[in-house]
Amino acid sequence: MIDRLYERIYAVIRQISPGKVATYGQIANIVGECTPRMVGYALAALKSGSDVPWQRVINRQGKISLRNNGNESILQRQLLEAEGIYFDENDRVDLKRFGWTGPDWEKIIMSISMLFW
Repeated sequence: MIDRLYERIYAVIRQISPGKVATYGQIANIVGECTPRMVGYALAALKSGSDVPWQRVINRQGKISLRNNGNESILQRQLLEAEGIYFDENDRVDLKRFGWTGPDWEKIIMSISMLFW
């Protein structure tokens, strides 16, 4: 059951365009039956080399959520900056400028339906 939820989360995150970010809560709302914390758990469970653009998910304050290993936060910022995303003097991303407006629902439905075939 958790695997299917995580796959739904990953399907949504894969839709975030380069140069855009989404919040944990935004992803949770799109997925449904999910909390922002569960989105974080799903991202923490990703295997190295995954095609899920995990770096594009940040907190509702527009900040990178710190993890146990500070190196991942540094890497996340570097990856986002490489995509053209800017951080202000308070280490925040302007969600109005760089925020993702939502998924291509047709792609999401196709990705999720493939899980059940």
